[in-house]
Amino acid sequence: MFEYRGVKITWLGHDGFRIQNGQVIYIDPYQIEKSEPKADLVLVSHEHFDHCSSDDLKKIVSAKTVLVAHAQSKGELSKLKVKELKIVKPGDKVSVGDTGIETVAAYNVNKFRAPGKPFHPKEDGKVGFVLSLKGVRIYHAGDTDNIPEMKSIRAEIALLPVSGTYVMTAQEAAEAVSVINPKVVIPMHYGAIVGGMSDVETLQKLVKCEVKVLEKER
Repeated sequence: MFEYRGVKITWLGHDGFRIQNGQVIYIDPYQIEKSEPKADLVLVSHEHFDHCSSDDLKKIVSAKTVLVAHAQSKGELSKLKVKELKIVKPGDKVSVGDTGIETVAAYNVNKFRAPGKPFHPKEDGKVGFVLSLKGVRIYHAGDTDNIPEMKSIRAEIALLPVSGTYVMTAQEAAEAVSVINPKVVIPMHYGAIVGGMSDVETLQKLVKCEVKVLEKER
């Protein structure tokens, strides 16, 4: 767990995080082992199984939980018994309790499943999130490459994928860091499905800001 100005950040593995600042916030929980604490707010970046996992969401949601999610996740998330489901697209701004949420684009520019067919097409409207929590801004990139939209992101903490194949490589993540200019970067999207510590080590060598490597919660 990493604490920054009173905001606690726990890595759940892959792209999953729990953020606590009074509220309990989860982002893209996948293959998590604990069912507590329950979520006040859950953010789902897109519909792929390793981001929109019903089995994992059932462990942490309750009748008091608000879900904020990309439109293509709606069918799966509608099965859950929660307080509210908010569907968002890039460029939206919503608030849940004391948490401000800005949605930003997340897509591939050079990662393809077949010629001309990116794993995460821009037209799908998949998202990343910028959270505002008691004056702290945290950017969770979702599954994305280094894209032009990152030039407008301002955040003290950036949660960035580093493993390549489906998302940014460590080199590309370092380039994104130079654009976003966070105080702290936390690598993600490694250790499950694709990527490993060598990607994290590459990022550490390439950036000047603090790279906080979190151990997966068990």
